[in-house]
Amino acid sequence: MKYLILFIIRLYWNCIPKRIRKKCLFKVSCSHYVFETTKEKGFLEGLKAFRFRYINCRGSFEIFKNPLTNETQMLLPSKTVISSNEIAERLIN
Repeated sequence: MKYLILFIIRLYWNCIPKRIRKKCLFKVSCSHYVFETTKEKGFLEGLKAFRFRYINCRGSFEIFKNPLTNETQMLLPSKTVISSNEIAERLIN
């Protein structure tokens, strides 16, 4: 099953041109994140990574400056807070 996910992602990369793919909120795109997680940790972890990214990349989010650290952070729909090193550059600048 692990190889099925990897195959589907590779197929997606080869069949859908970058210019028409949805822009990701994260610095590492959702497909690359799921691909690497599946490759390194296996099928179940790959599915968990896909679920997390699908829920959080398709919805409302909020970018804010943390008043304690003055760091730019993002609040995801799952109420997870991520730091600026995980946020796509186009959203920070």
